[in-house]
Amino acid sequence: MIAYRSLRVALLGGGSVGAQVARSLLEDRDELAHRVGASLDLIGIAVRDVDAKRSVDLPRELLTTDAERLILGADVVIELMGGIEPARTYILQALNSGADVVTGNKALLATHGPELFAAAEQVGAQLYYEAAVGGAIPIIRPLRESLAGDRVKRILGIVNGTTNYILDRMDTQGDSLEDALATAQELGLAEANPSADVDGYDAAQKAAILASLAFHTEVSVDDVHREGITAVTAAQIASAAHSGHVVKLLAICERLIDPDTGVEGVSVRVYPAMVPRSHPLAAVHGANNAVFVEAESAGALMFYGAGAGGVETSSAVLGDLVSLARRHVVGGPGLTESKHAGLPVLEIGKATTRYAVTLDVIDEPGVLATIAGVFAEHGVSVETVEQSVATAAPGGESTAILVIGTHGAREAALAATVADLAANRVVARVASVLRVEGA
Repeated sequence: MIAYRSLRVALLGGGSVGAQVARSLLEDRDELAHRVGASLDLIGIAVRDVDAKRSVDLPRELLTTDAERLILGADVVIELMGGIEPARTYILQALNSGADVVTGNKALLATHGPELFAAAEQVGAQLYYEAAVGGAIPIIRPLRESLAGDRVKRILGIVNGTTNYILDRMDTQGDSLEDALATAQELGLAEANPSADVDGYDAAQKAAILASLAFHTEVSVDDVHREGITAVTAAQIASAAHSGHVVKLLAICERLIDPDTGVEGVSVRVYPAMVPRSHPLAAVHGANNAVFVEAESAGALMFYGAGAGGVETSSAVLGDLVSLARRHVVGGPGLTESKHAGLPVLEIGKATTRYAVTLDVIDEPGVLATIAGVFAEHGVSVETVEQSVATAAPGGESTAILVIGTHGAREAALAATVADLAANRVVARVASVLRVEGA
């Protein structure tokens, strides 16, 4: 048996992911030692309640409520507690004590990332966070290392499994949003309070992390335009299917030239959008995640897989652990975060996109010309128009349904067009507005 040096590993959090990481460290200890060139010794697991029921039967002697004691005795700290505090304090304490850190805490990184990375750089420590975006999908390391010499132009991502499951059920099973959400909750894919998922907060945090890495620019979650899926209806899903599209909640990060100043910036936004069924993201079903990256030299790349789950996400955590543990063996400084570009984050109104607008209009001569005039007034080009047969409302005017698809235009111009349509006499109702991405 080869004699290896020992690295002391402290684990903060014994939930679904933490328990699986602990299991692997204990059961695969010899194999991991061979891969690293050092023994990874789990010295303790900090939990809120040592008596709580867990998905894995963990040795009781490893469980403790004294996180600070564990941190001060560790070479590597794995933070899987979630939330902002006390996770932020513990990670800073670990870094300042000289320990390297692995975390999957997307909320913390999206709000306090610069502070944590600065602390790591100051002491030459490593901060790895593959599990923060996409669960088991390797996306952080490709952006941080593999594509570091390339120029990433755009990222389209399905980064929240709960919303993808809900929208997929609505598309494939004909469920309403409420029924699909209820099923997701029954399966444990959605929390009792699903706001973080369905309102887009989770996806926005991940978008901030991806944009910061891809564009070498500091992007916080407050910079991300966010819309959730709570307003998506079965009628919108059916209309999208009719036109050869599927609705997905997308995280979009892209380089843009500010149309007003000519200066390059970045746009970071999260919203439900129609995606052509021919696009690879349209084939992402269930609770899976996928990130579609467009780079100048590498071209189009797609990373796909399980976006959550204790066993699956533990793979990303352990991958980070092995990588940073190898540095302990060979020596040298840790990876630093590059924010040299310092690009401005542009408001959503400066992004270019396309709309699919569904209108209930009064059935009278000249309506199409009036509608077309509103689009033209704002410089928005109409690509497609589909009109239904007029129907008479009891005691009222007959109306028809117009579904209008636009060419690409500035978001501000498209939004102003919809606002003017809503106020126009010939428009009884703006029934639906969805963006179109990936075409």
